[in-house]
Amino acid sequence: MDRVELVRLLVLKSIADDYENVDQVILREVADNLSKLGLVIERPEVVDALSRLVEDGLAKAYLLSAREPYSTELQGMPALDLVEEDFKTYFYVTQQGKDVLLSDRTVWPFDEDGNPL
Repeated sequence: MDRVELVRLLVLKSIADDYENVDQVILREVADNLSKLGLVIERPEVVDALSRLVEDGLAKAYLLSAREPYSTELQGMPALDLVEEDFKTYFYVTQQGKDVLLSDRTVWPFDEDGNPL
């Protein structure tokens, strides 16, 4: 698995169980996992991976709010050039993305305890 595929898989896993924001959760989780492999990542690489996931139909972008409507699906990938301070843009895996995670489980680079294989 090359670096692009690895980052893509880690980003997809990060958004697999809940709506997640790049600056609040996704970047931190991906960076933590990559550090176990001796790798470093920057925010633009995570945003690029999210963009490809959205383009491929494996993830969707949403605006979340404390009031109704609580979530609004965005069409395509929003611009995320700057760090969000208000944490409004979130991402969530699609069913197709969940299928990819399940089918690719054999190439997951960590064991059940989160240690590199």
